[in-house]
Amino acid sequence: MKIIETLKNVWKITELKDRIILTLGLLLVYRFGAQVVLPGINIDALGGLQSGTSSGILGLLNAFTGGAFANASVFALGIMPYISASIVVQLMGIAIPYLQKLQKEGASGQKKITQITRWLTIGISLVQAPGYLASIPSLSGAPSMGSMLLPGFSENIFYFSSVIILVTGTVFAMWLGEKITDKGIGNGISLLIMVGIIATLPQSFVQNMYSRLEGSNGGFMMILIELVIWFLIILASVFLVMAVRKIAVQYARRTASGGYEKNVFGSRQFLPLKLNASGVMPIIFAQAIMFVPSLIGGSSFMKDSAAGQWMQTNFSDMFGFWYNLVFALLIIIFTYFYTAITVPTNKMADDLKRSGGFIPGIRPGSETSEYLDKIMSQITLPGSIFLALIAVFPAFIVKLMGVQQGWALFFGGTSLLIMVGVAIDTMQQINSYLLNKHYDGLMKTGKNRKAVSQ
Repeated sequence: MKIIETLKNVWKITELKDRIILTLGLLLVYRFGAQVVLPGINIDALGGLQSGTSSGILGLLNAFTGGAFANASVFALGIMPYISASIVVQLMGIAIPYLQKLQKEGASGQKKITQITRWLTIGISLVQAPGYLASIPSLSGAPSMGSMLLPGFSENIFYFSSVIILVTGTVFAMWLGEKITDKGIGNGISLLIMVGIIATLPQSFVQNMYSRLEGSNGGFMMILIELVIWFLIILASVFLVMAVRKIAVQYARRTASGGYEKNVFGSRQFLPLKLNASGVMPIIFAQAIMFVPSLIGGSSFMKDSAAGQWMQTNFSDMFGFWYNLVFALLIIIFTYFYTAITVPTNKMADDLKRSGGFIPGIRPGSETSEYLDKIMSQITLPGSIFLALIAVFPAFIVKLMGVQQGWALFFGGTSLLIMVGVAIDTMQQINSYLLNKHYDGLMKTGKNRKAVSQ
């Protein structure tokens, strides 16, 4: 079989093999850390915490961290503080001239932005860690933190040591993600989230299957229907990630004397513009912000007011109407915002002009840039709406089919799109290595290439 042959070719390329092994090793370290409980906590007392974080927003946060949140592990905060810091830095990049200047400086500027993001991650972790520790007793149904600790373990010492450990855990997770990006294969931060999500998938599926079979709740037929819908949603997600709009580009053919012939004889190529150029980042950004309203509603100065109670009620239910409406709108806004940042139409137009290329009927330079910008705006709207629909699809599944909340998270939404997006991105990177070494790739290729011995 071709897939087996391709996998054999992967191991023939030494650099690619080393990168894959390193990536798998670092992901294993991350998963191991998710099982290590904070020192001082009685493991027997964690049953209440796991049941208290099994659904709603906390269930999603637990899925993102691969169960670390419910285990009170050293990686309980996961990589979310880093994502929050990235959002803040990118939003500030619009308003603060210094950050705008750094964005234009290329690699050196990006290095400084990364440094700022790291320090901000530590700051956010220092705020989130005490908040997480304070919430453990209420989520577990325990009267106080002291009742959950091992005999003789001081509560003050526990709080002090746990804050340091949680912040260190987040920094270590951030370091793992950056190491995977630099030395491994794929985007490290996205892979850490994906591994966490996949870790909860088998358990969620089995729980839903049991509820269907034991409770006379549709039986085996409903399980099959759910699986068919799941595969269809995966196909729709793949289509969204892979879909491109091809812009015809004409290249003038260079003569032997160094000049350019009439463009009639030039070669015609295509400039691919992605339907969803921003990938899964708008969903991750929107998801990070969706934690805020319920926190504001539950804060000391708003929890007794009608507005605070309304925010707590409506934004704690991630399958509710208001939550999904705001979530969908945020995704559409962030898709436009992130596309504007990541797709530099000015640079694309300049590169085309420099290489002797042009879009038929459009003048090179500023006109080309405006045309590309217009096309991007046209395709971003349907792309963002499609993305938002897939993101809120779990709510429809829960309300219409009575699927368990844990399993419903994989019917679209953040979990599925991250899994599909990251998997395709990683496959494309592996594919580029294979094609560079004249091997057939994992993705569909034209002609079979003759394998070159390494």
